[in-house]
Amino acid sequence: MSLEDLKLGLRNITHSDYPQIQELMDRVYPDIGGAWPESTIHKLVDEFPEGQICVVDNERVVGIALTALVSYEKFSNPHTYDDLIGRGQEIHVDPEGDALYGLDVLINPEYRGYRLGRRLYDARKELCRQFNLRSILAGGRIPKYHEYSDELSAKEYIGKVARKEIYDPILSFQLANDFTVKRLLRRYLPEDEKSAGYATLLEWDNILYEPEARPISVRKTQVRVGVVQWQMRTIESVEDILQQVEYFVDTVSEYESDFVLFPEFFNGALMGLTNQSQRTEAIRYLAGYTEQFREAMLQMAVSYNINIITGSMPLIENDRLYNVSYLCHRDGTCEEQRKLHITPHERRDWVIEGGEGLQVFNTDAGKIGILICYDVEFPELGRLLAEEGMEILFVPFWTDTKNSYLRVRHCAQARAIENECYVCIAGSVGNLPSVDNLDVQYAQSAVFSPSDFMFPHDAVLSETTPNTEMIMFSDLDLDKLKVVRAEGSVTNLRDRRHDLYQVTMRNKGGMADS
Repeated sequence: MSLEDLKLGLRNITHSDYPQIQELMDRVYPDIGGAWPESTIHKLVDEFPEGQICVVDNERVVGIALTALVSYEKFSNPHTYDDLIGRGQEIHVDPEGDALYGLDVLINPEYRGYRLGRRLYDARKELCRQFNLRSILAGGRIPKYHEYSDELSAKEYIGKVARKEIYDPILSFQLANDFTVKRLLRRYLPEDEKSAGYATLLEWDNILYEPEARPISVRKTQVRVGVVQWQMRTIESVEDILQQVEYFVDTVSEYESDFVLFPEFFNGALMGLTNQSQRTEAIRYLAGYTEQFREAMLQMAVSYNINIITGSMPLIENDRLYNVSYLCHRDGTCEEQRKLHITPHERRDWVIEGGEGLQVFNTDAGKIGILICYDVEFPELGRLLAEEGMEILFVPFWTDTKNSYLRVRHCAQARAIENECYVCIAGSVGNLPSVDNLDVQYAQSAVFSPSDFMFPHDAVLSETTPNTEMIMFSDLDLDKLKVVRAEGSVTNLRDRRHDLYQVTMRNKGGMADS
C-alpha cells in the first residue's frame, strides 16, 4: 500500500458500515467469536451515535472504536463482560451515564504502523471532554498472558508490562495512551483463553470534568491578573500614596481583572517623612501606617470588585517587626502571608523577623499562594504550596540592582516550571534619594507559565518595560494547568519520587488551606 494512495478520515459509524465492520471484527477477533451481530451495532449507533467512531481510507473502514455510556459508580467497581452485554448481545447504554466505557478498538492489520489506534483513543478523550463525563473506563484483555501464566500471576504480569519488561499488544498500548490500571478483573471474559479469563480495569480521568453545579458556584477557569509596576516618588503625605493606589486599583478593575498585585514595600516613600538617622526607627514609623493601608485597600477591594494583593508592608506585633502581605478579598475578608526568609539587609538594618506559617488561599478565581521576594528563592515553599493545589503564585518584590532582580526572576520562573503553575511578580522602579535603603530600584515585572506546548515558547505570558511605571495584564487559563499536570510533555508534580524524599513544614505555623 502506497502512502500516496492514503486518504484517511475520522467519522461516526452509520448503519451502512456494518458489512465492513463485520469483516474487520471477524478478521481481528477469530479467537473470541468474531463480529457482533448486526443488531448490536445498530443499537449502539441508535442509542449513542457520537460514541461509535471509525477511521476510513477512501471510505473503506479500516479501524473502529465502539463505546458505551455507563454509570461510573457501577463500572469502576469489579464487574464482568456480561454486566455490559444483555441477552441477544445487546450492549447496555445508560442515557444518564457519567462515564464512557471503551468496548473495542481494532485496526485492520494492513494499516498497523500508522498510529490509527491513537487517533481513535484521542477521539474518545475529546468526546469525554465535550460531554463533560467523568472518565473513560475499559476492560482490557491481556492476550499474551497465557505465555507467562505458568510462572507469573496475573498481577505480576501486569507489573512487568507496566515496567516494559513484557510487551502486551493491548495493555502496553493502553498504558501508552495515559490509561492507568485501576484493578484486576477476574473471570471477565471466561472464553478468552489467551488472557486466562482475566482483564484489567483501566481508567482515563477527564481532568476537566465539572460535576453539575449551580451556575453561581461554577469554578472560574479564565482569570485576569493586573500587575502594578510602581514608581517610587517623593510624597508629602500618606494620602498621596493612597490616591495613587486607588488610581491603579480603579484602572485595573475597569479591565475586569480578578486580581491586582502591588510590589514589596511599595509605600516605603513614607519613611522620607520622618528622621532616618535611625533605620530601625524609620521602618517602625512606616509600620505605623500599615493598618491604615490594610483597611483602605480592603475597602477598595470591595468597592472596585477586585482581589488585591497589597504588596508588602512592615507590621509590628508584640514589639517584633515582620514583613507582611495582605490578600484583600472582594467579598470583604482579609488574610495575610508573612515573609518567612529575611534578607541580610532586612535583618541587619531593620531587625525584621521571619514569619512562621505558609498558606494556600482559596479565592473566587482559583487557589493562590503569596511569597514575598526572597521567599521565592527557596524552592521548598513553592513545592509545599503546589502540593496544596496552588494555581497562581504572587510574588511582590523589591530589588535595587539588576543582578538582585534576576535572582528573583529566574527563581520565580523555576517555580512556575517545577510546580506547573502561573507566577506573577511585581516590583518598584525609579529612585528615591530621600529614603535611606530605598534610594535605588530596578524591576521588570512579569507573569510566567509552565514550559510546554500550550504556553508561550519562552514560558513568559507578559512582561513590562524595565524601569518604567506601568500596568500589565495577563489572562490565565486554569484548565491548561490541569491538562499540563496530567498530560504534559513532562509531568513534574506527578513524577515526584515520594518513595525517596518529601518536603514538609516542621514549625508550629505549618501549612494551612484557607
